[in-house]
Amino acid sequence: MTRINLLPWREEARQRRRKEFAAAGGLALVFTLLLAVLVHLEIEGRIGNQQARNQLLEGEIAQLNRQIKEIEDLEKIKADLLSRMEIIQQLQESRPEIVRLFDELVVAIPEGVYLTKLEQNGRAVVVEGRAQSNARVSAFMRSIEASQWIGSPRLLLIEDKTGTGLSQFRLAFDQVSPETSPASTQTDAPEDRRSGMRLMADSRR
Repeated sequence: MTRINLLPWREEARQRRRKEFAAAGGLALVFTLLLAVLVHLEIEGRIGNQQARNQLLEGEIAQLNRQIKEIEDLEKIKADLLSRMEIIQQLQESRPEIVRLFDELVVAIPEGVYLTKLEQNGRAVVVEGRAQSNARVSAFMRSIEASQWIGSPRLLLIEDKTGTGLSQFRLAFDQVSPETSPASTQTDAPEDRRSGMRLMADSRR
């Protein structure tokens, strides 16, 4: 019976399989490394794109913040201008009333009454002065009550000063605004100025 030695063939088969396995492993390793490189490049590209977008957004946000700051500054300037315009308008509206106040005081002050001080807070007015008698102060209050531009007189203080013959008093009243036309107000303005000068002259006596 003939014997056949198969050992060299089997050894060659094993070596061939090892080489094939090594080649497959090498290819798999190369493919894995290539895939890892591609994935890394893709991630880096996305990160770069996102950073570029973030920078663009930060630039837009900074520009919007500057615009918002400019708008806020403009709003402050606008509010300041409106406040100044309102103050100017109030002064223009109150100017004829001040003239009218002096005119009405001159008309309302009876003989024997002299004013020494006048204070105004809004539409409330407080005057101080001297009178020859309490009856003169009462007449002054009645004249204020009868006026169309001043009213609601309130006696705050009255004292009899011995030795001088005069009573010192403090009186409060309010300014009122009856319905009048602008023409009548402008017409009365020169007379109001002259009356105010008479009041100042009487106060210095």
